[in-house]
Amino acid sequence: MADTDKNGILITVFSTASAVGKTFVSVNMAAELAQQGFRVCLIDLDLQFGDIANFLQLHPLKTIYDAQADPELRRETYDPLPYVTLYENRSVSFSVIAAPLTVAQAYQVSAKRVESVVRELRHQYDYVIADTKSAFSELNLLMMDMSTLITVVAIVDFIPTIKNMKIGYEAMKRMGYEPNKIRFILNRSNAVTSIEIHDVERLLGVPFYHILPNDFKAAVESIHLGVPMILQDTVSRSPLFAGLQDLVNKYTNRQSPPRPRKQREGLFGLFRK
Repeated sequence: MADTDKNGILITVFSTASAVGKTFVSVNMAAELAQQGFRVCLIDLDLQFGDIANFLQLHPLKTIYDAQADPELRRETYDPLPYVTLYENRSVSFSVIAAPLTVAQAYQVSAKRVESVVRELRHQYDYVIADTKSAFSELNLLMMDMSTLITVVAIVDFIPTIKNMKIGYEAMKRMGYEPNKIRFILNRSNAVTSIEIHDVERLLGVPFYHILPNDFKAAVESIHLGVPMILQDTVSRSPLFAGLQDLVNKYTNRQSPPRPRKQREGLFGLFRK
């Protein structure tokens, strides 16, 4: 049994829209933290459509479904490690708990029992990263409640996407989450769009904590190879590679967060109307 005095950092990765790169960010955060020497567990809580095992080309024998179904869960003898699949690349390794293998299993997962599994994982690891689905589900809210940080991955492409971002942020504030617990990460920042970043920040009332530049080719290659981009020397000159490193460095207090930028009228006025 793990030392119950230890309580690792839980980072819940969330978004208010699909296809924003949430899993890509989660996987690379886990890989970089592991590369820095931390014990890391990445857990896939997109129960129906989680893709971390496919992303990393893993073939798990056990999943979060099995972990939460263990009858020993609420006893002192419970050990979550048998449900972990190890990802290894060269000298870097981290643990993965995959999403259920079938949709039927996903419907049988108890949010409260998953919460208990994650609490046990925090006794075993320095960092637990929970990749969630884009919804305010019971499970996601439990994860947010117990999280050290909530990382909200966003892209600035269409007005409805930004509207949902604002609605989601307002909901989280009403739930009582402290502003410094919620970290907005802008992905694909230099993708072609007519929407200005500072307009979105003005609408939200908070600056983006971190901005990741766009490198679609390198990101897609990473997914096809089944190797986190952060572990590929061939793309180390990519601005996205550096951006991912900088993000993790902020979370490990290796550098200061960015200062808010000057904002001006624009998109904010549109939403206000």
